[in-house]
Amino acid sequence: MAQSIHLKISGENNLSTTRIDSIGYKDTFNNYKGIQTEIKVLSKTLSKLGYIDNTIHKVIRKNDSLFEAHFFIGKRVPRIRIYYDATFNTELLNDISYNSTHRFFDLDIAEVETYLKNLNTRMASEGDPFSSLQLINISKLNSDLIEADLEIISNKKRQLDKIIIKGYEKFPKSYIKHYMKLKTEKSFNLNAIRDKIDLLSELRFASKIKEPEVLFTQDSTTLYIYVEKTKTNNFDGFLGFGTNENTNKLEFDGYIDLRLINNLNYGETLNLFYKSDEIDQQTFNVDADLPYLFNSPIGLQVGLNIFRKDSTFLTAKQYAKLNYLVNAKHKVGIGINTTTSTNLLENDTDILNDYKSNYYTVHYNYTKPQFYDPLFPVNFWFDFSSGFGNRTDDIASQKQSIFTIDTYKVFNLNLRNSIYARLNGATLVSDNYLDNEMFRFGGINSIRGFEENSLVANLYGVLSTEYRYRLGSALYIHSVLDAAYFENKLTESKEKLFGFGFGLGLLTNAGLFRLNYSSGKTENRQFKLSDSKVHLSLTATF
Repeated sequence: MAQSIHLKISGENNLSTTRIDSIGYKDTFNNYKGIQTEIKVLSKTLSKLGYIDNTIHKVIRKNDSLFEAHFFIGKRVPRIRIYYDATFNTELLNDISYNSTHRFFDLDIAEVETYLKNLNTRMASEGDPFSSLQLINISKLNSDLIEADLEIISNKKRQLDKIIIKGYEKFPKSYIKHYMKLKTEKSFNLNAIRDKIDLLSELRFASKIKEPEVLFTQDSTTLYIYVEKTKTNNFDGFLGFGTNENTNKLEFDGYIDLRLINNLNYGETLNLFYKSDEIDQQTFNVDADLPYLFNSPIGLQVGLNIFRKDSTFLTAKQYAKLNYLVNAKHKVGIGINTTTSTNLLENDTDILNDYKSNYYTVHYNYTKPQFYDPLFPVNFWFDFSSGFGNRTDDIASQKQSIFTIDTYKVFNLNLRNSIYARLNGATLVSDNYLDNEMFRFGGINSIRGFEENSLVANLYGVLSTEYRYRLGSALYIHSVLDAAYFENKLTESKEKLFGFGFGLGLLTNAGLFRLNYSSGKTENRQFKLSDSKVHLSLTATF
């Protein structure tokens, strides 16, 4: 076995030796060539730290296994002045001061290597990924300042020429341009490209398989994005039952909610909703959302809503919206709503009448998803809309305005504990009101513990909260604590409502199963167990 040899390095005095020891060096080698390399490395390190005058005084062989190297390191020079060419883009020097007249900037000597690396990264982001920097003509100006010239070895600036999707070749091209904002014939910046591709994690219908790859040829730059299509269609339904306080009979209610996403590979969404509840009300909604029409940032949303209240009235609403998709999270829009309501009773009354209304609307939506969490896939949702128009019946025409808000947030305290809070409400501003134009709320998607759509108001607000605790990756339990306030100008009533209960959610192979048990009370009425509601729902993804 070859004998190891050792190296000991000292400076011109004890202080210099201490400084060398604090920097550190390798002291055991297999051959003398390793010792020579280590001495050169140390000399270069000393120069980077400002000991520009350092020299290797001598190397002495003390015995068969020990070599001693003697350095002269001199006085440390703390600052360096770096000169750059007149063609240099000084906008890259945005975080330090520089002399634009004499074309130089000063740095602490210990910061030089880190700063030049960052500067090189900025140059790469400007479309020159193969550029390199080095300092030449290094000299000592005085005891406190070194000067050097900045040499830039630059290649041809690169731009993104082509984008190729691998894995999910039918991925909608409009999402590349407007959602991720990846465009060809723009300066190539790999870090910015990676950030934009990470937005795929915020899409329901696609996900990133692996990191993007780039092919550089002499004349072009091609970006490869690896994507897979994910299951996003949802079917949701629930069965509710409770005891009728008048008949003491068990009554059932329920709904179906079908959402089809990206089945045509355009990123489109189709919603179909039907609900029949325990107080003889039926609701039917159909809605289509078509984003990025004609490869533009404009989307179209159209829908139809039909609501029937037993044999009292029937209301049909049609709406159309043009949405401008600002980026992956923000969306603004304008639209028009047209409503026709028919009184099904034999005679019109002051509070129930046939009418037609038209509104011009404005909308704003913000969505922050967390699709990595199948139990709670949306972290923050905010939706606000307002409408201005008029209602016309056989008596007169009435100017009206309407405002609605729906927002919720999941506060993730840690891996197991979180708090969910939701606020939704609406107000109709009018000089007079009809019963068939009022808002109807209450139930599992509003204030829990009350019958579905049993509460009638021209103004209402509901605060729903849950404390959620994960028992495992697919199971959680939660509390139910809801509060609401509403006003009804027709009955001259104002009331506060409360809902209490508990529930659980279980992620199964069939989908997300939820159970809620809740009981509601008004401000002046005590809880009754007979008024409690049990709601079951299953959201299946396919």
